[in-house]
Amino acid sequence: MSKILGHSFHIPVMGTGYTVDTPVKVAHLGISSVVSIVDDILLEKMRELYCNKLSLPFLPISEKTKDFRAERITSYLNLIDKIVKDKFENLKASVQEKKENLEEYLDLLPDFSEVKKEFKEKFEGNSYVKEAKEWLVKNLPLGSIDVNIMTKLDKDNFYEGEQLPAEYNDAHAALRGFAMSNLESSMVLSAGMNPRLYGYLEQFEDFYPDENGNIKKKIVLKVSDYRSALIQGKFLAKKGIWISEFRIESGLNCGGHAFATEGFLMGPILEEFKNNREELRVTLSEILFQALKGKERVCPKSNLDIRITAQGGVGTAEEQEFLMNHYNLDSIGWGTPFLLVPEACDVDENTLHLLEEAQEKDLKLSHASPLGVRYNNLVANTRDRDVLKKFAENKPGSACTKKYMLANTEFTEKPICTASVQYQKLKLADLKEKNLSEKEYEKEVSLLLEKTCLCKGLSASSFLVNHIDTKADGDGVSICPGPNLAYFSKKAKLKEMVDHIYNRTNLIVRTDRPHMFIKEMSLYIDYLKEQIDELHNPVTKQLKSLEKYKNNLLNGVDYYKNLSNNITGKFKNMKNQVGKDLEKLELEIRGLLISSEK
Repeated sequence: MSKILGHSFHIPVMGTGYTVDTPVKVAHLGISSVVSIVDDILLEKMRELYCNKLSLPFLPISEKTKDFRAERITSYLNLIDKIVKDKFENLKASVQEKKENLEEYLDLLPDFSEVKKEFKEKFEGNSYVKEAKEWLVKNLPLGSIDVNIMTKLDKDNFYEGEQLPAEYNDAHAALRGFAMSNLESSMVLSAGMNPRLYGYLEQFEDFYPDENGNIKKKIVLKVSDYRSALIQGKFLAKKGIWISEFRIESGLNCGGHAFATEGFLMGPILEEFKNNREELRVTLSEILFQALKGKERVCPKSNLDIRITAQGGVGTAEEQEFLMNHYNLDSIGWGTPFLLVPEACDVDENTLHLLEEAQEKDLKLSHASPLGVRYNNLVANTRDRDVLKKFAENKPGSACTKKYMLANTEFTEKPICTASVQYQKLKLADLKEKNLSEKEYEKEVSLLLEKTCLCKGLSASSFLVNHIDTKADGDGVSICPGPNLAYFSKKAKLKEMVDHIYNRTNLIVRTDRPHMFIKEMSLYIDYLKEQIDELHNPVTKQLKSLEKYKNNLLNGVDYYKNLSNNITGKFKNMKNQVGKDLEKLELEIRGLLISSEK
């Protein structure tokens, strides 16, 4: 594990609303987090809220403004940047007046933090003096205010009846909103490659390195495997854009959209990054420097670094430490557990209670997303309950007002949302005309009713927590915790969750929680079973795909066996836990039949 100045974890983006103002709550304490900039309507509401709280002037940005989306995003990001920096300056200045603020900051840090160790060595036992204040100003790290863009949410937009150029598309406008802000942080690009959007990065100076290798606005790529990282990294390097971090996310063992790989598991993927990290950096560096010279731009005097981080399903201090040490990672994302921390995330009281009570059976890999991607869902979501109630009243679908997830052209020339009233009425009429059997019809209707308006559902909780009017969108909440939530059973304070991460306390009461590697494998096995069960008159291509999936899982078993055999010392408990469950899962995988005979 490399030297850590501050914290060794970050809070990933969660929904559009759950981390919308997380930086305001934790960045001054040195904790980095990620804000979704998909929902400009929510960001505008939050900007108004904080301006009123702080007695700052608020000038609304109307949808009648041509570039309103980008302007709203820039304005909100500038506001939270100012709030965070003001809080941070107050914290550093409090060394003499309110030293408990500084003590809170230092108390949260892990013992291996270089900042914490150095501060103790220099000033412990002394009264807080001028030298201490000067040292803090120079050395105390501020948590990063990072942003997230789902690259595929990039619909065309119109102004006064005319289609606007591509730079006004949703993701393009969000990118521009970040690029024009005062932030010095990272933009996390997720959900796959968008070549046109990636090309748009070239237009903004802040994404390029200076001669010292500093980049004001860094790019983080969320990826699920090494091959994807290499392909996307090369694509951007050829444009002179450096990937400062590759963020590996578990395919099924995370919250929100679940991008299942072909049976490739987290451990082997991380091992590949570990073994090829330097080669990846050198390869991309050569391409980058050549591109910068071709553009007649400044080339850094020294090599640029690449951070490798991971997230998805991490739940214990032992897992955190093992990932950091064994795979030489730079940070670990802790998402789902922080949904139970009101000091960090916007979760309303009713939803908090549902999360506290949730067991494995209450956390489902669903078809809820209108984008057609599988989605981890809390079964008791109030937004889903409202959908079923309205359907029973012969009112299928939701009014499509935000229009962020328009992607379906099954019945229309222009894309519409599969959770909308328009699509659901068209789909139901189409199903009735097909003369399906009663069983087939009910199955199709059930899948249709799973579709939910995430545009509204993922922001509703933030509206409720901050007492923002919900008349326009309703107060039905959609929340998307990962399966790991089942093992956290109560609301926690920020200090408690951070102490849990660093093994200073334990928030998991249950003794039956499987290791994150085992849990992920179980989820992949369940997914494979589902795919096998849905096979009807399969073609050779389908069978080969599932056989490949099964073989990749068995390769994962072999990897974990070898890993377990080589674990020594402090991770002995992990060795026993993984080894015990691995044999059972291997038998289960080998027992799955994938053939036309089935």
